[in-house]
Amino acid sequence: MSVPTRGETFSELLHHIRMAEEKAAMMAHLVRAEGSGIKDNAIANGWLKISELFRQMATKVTSLAQGRLN
Repeated sequence: MSVPTRGETFSELLHHIRMAEEKAAMMAHLVRAEGSGIKDNAIANGWLKISELFRQMATKVTSLAQGRLN
């Protein structure tokens, strides 16, 4: 059994966050493609906002890993 390193753990964490960002953006696309109403557009916008939050999280995680706390 290998001992986990900071670099490997950071890389895995960032990978999962970026995958979540992509999946949320895909949900927005699918909702828009399958729907047609105002409610569907609002839901798609919500998924896009979630995607943006994951992008911001990835930026914060990267900053933290580089030793910057702000």
